Amino acid sequence: MVAPAPRPPVGRYGPEPTAGRRRLQRAALAALVAVAMLVIGWIGSGVLRDPVQWQDVGYRVDGPGSTEVTFDVTSAVGTAVTCRVQALSASYGEVGVMDVPVPPADTRTRRVTVTVPTVGLAVTGVVEGCRLAE
Repeated sequence: MVAPAPRPPVGRYGPEPTAGRRRLQRAALAALVAVAMLVIGWIGSGVLRDPVQWQDVGYRVDGPGSTEVTFDVTSAVGTAVTCRVQALSASYGEVGVMDVPVPPADTRTRRVTVTVPTVGLAVTGVVEGCRLAE
């Protein structure tokens, strides 16, 4: 014969939950799971809704006259994209900027390297943003 599981002393961990309280706890847990699923879906749909994504890969300052910037662009296969690339000074001032056309390709992600002409010494090169070409 199997002995029943031992129970803690009455009142040690608060009052014994009633059937109604257990039902309320289950309903609250189900609501919490539903809200979590909605939030995850909302965040996921926001990422999928953006037709163009980009990621800075690196830069090389060639001197006070130019900076080379490398970045990845992800968009639907066969779509043309335009990216704005900046070269920034130590005080985050823009010392060079150019709009870079990224032609359609048969892959979703492509790597682009451009040389941005500058009017002063840059300390970094970044992509400000990308959008579908018009």
